[in-house]
Amino acid sequence: MSEELIERVRKLSQQYAFDSIQMHEAIGRQAGLSGTDHKYLGFIMQKGQMTAGELSALTGLTTGAVTGLIDRFEQKDLVRRRFGAGDRRKVIVEPNSEKIMAVFEPLYKDFRSSTAAVIASFSDEELKVIESYFLRAIEVMNETTSKFNTK
Repeated sequence: MSEELIERVRKLSQQYAFDSIQMHEAIGRQAGLSGTDHKYLGFIMQKGQMTAGELSALTGLTTGAVTGLIDRFEQKDLVRRRFGAGDRRKVIVEPNSEKIMAVFEPLYKDFRSSTAAVIASFSDEELKVIESYFLRAIEVMNETTSKFNTK
């Protein structure tokens, strides 16, 4: 494999990451959120209910910043805040999945349709290579994240 090809693929991967950030910022704005708040809401949707402390650990945000994040989501009825049964200091964040989907599904409709068409244009063999790339790239990113989060 040529160094030139490796560099082209690396740059495409980087461009994909940059364009993804811009797209999520634009979608977040349409939903009345920042792009980062939009992605943090995605964490909550993906993981389900969690404590504010767990959200802090997941995002790397301070507990104060997480409180502000939860406040912003709660004002838009995107999450519900509950207090722990035995300890009212423990805040549990529950996604309002129905409301979140109502806000974001229309914003993602064309994107999902277009990406489904792109994915369908590849053979099963090609998709296995793409899947392998993403799995390995995610592993590298998670290792890098862990390295920096432990310092």
